[in-house]
Amino acid sequence: MNKPLEFAEVVRQWTAAKQPYVKASTMSIYSTHLHTHLVPAFGSYTSLSETEAQEFVNRCLEEGLNPKTVRDIVMILKMVLRFAVKACSWENRPIDIHYPPQKVKTALPTFTLREHKKLIGYLETHPSNYNIGISLCLCTGMRIGEICALKWGDVDLNAGTVRVHKTLQRVYLPADHHSRLVEDVPKTSNSYREIPLSRQEVMILRPLKREAKASWYLVTNSPKAPEPRCVRDYFYRLCKQLGLPKIPFHGLRHTFATRCIESKCDYKTVSALLGHASISTTLNFYVHPDHSLKKKCVEQMFRRLK
Repeated sequence: MNKPLEFAEVVRQWTAAKQPYVKASTMSIYSTHLHTHLVPAFGSYTSLSETEAQEFVNRCLEEGLNPKTVRDIVMILKMVLRFAVKACSWENRPIDIHYPPQKVKTALPTFTLREHKKLIGYLETHPSNYNIGISLCLCTGMRIGEICALKWGDVDLNAGTVRVHKTLQRVYLPADHHSRLVEDVPKTSNSYREIPLSRQEVMILRPLKREAKASWYLVTNSPKAPEPRCVRDYFYRLCKQLGLPKIPFHGLRHTFATRCIESKCDYKTVSALLGHASISTTLNFYVHPDHSLKKKCVEQMFRRLK
């Protein structure tokens, strides 16, 4: 029987085998967790027990690492260990990790209806390319990577639709110690979608598109790809300028979903617009009825009892 390889070498071989089959952004996440956490902890190991893995998890949590991040790291560890058993002569030792009870998740902040109207009003009267990108996020629920990858050729003003089929993000490459912009396929198969545009949005986009080429990026109005970080930073500066709360950029997507539900759109349609695989994702993470809507719901229920 061959001698088991050390964990660090297993990781190198697993990474090479896995790379052709996953997105560059996903591989970047794997590599970052491997080189930041797993290889330093287990680099010279030639086997791993459940106790050792549990101690590693406990240590990560005690050091303040986010529980979601720890679960992601364990998921990667288990993939590497399966490969180690299959290809690197490791003993098959199943690992069952226990986690402390999860804390109640706090909802991602969204804009109120008043704040939403204030922001969209400014964006519509100041139609720069960055503002158009933010407006599209707020009015379609697109992700920042999807907006940054959007080209004028993806916008059909006659049909009044925008086609989502790419995503753009800056990916860190741990092995090379630098990052690069990567244009890739969307997050999931459901993320491929066509989203209708409002008549107001079409009117704003029409004069801008006349001056642009189909192959140009919408957010830069040029062949140069936009930096998602720059778009995000611009959004934060705009919020400060308008006296709006500084919510995460992803909060625009949550705001769009919440407004759709408040407007009595059916959940299946909202889920399709967001590119979700299931309605439960939409309801659990993207819909945040405010206090007035909750109060209205309770009052409606009591009226039926009279």
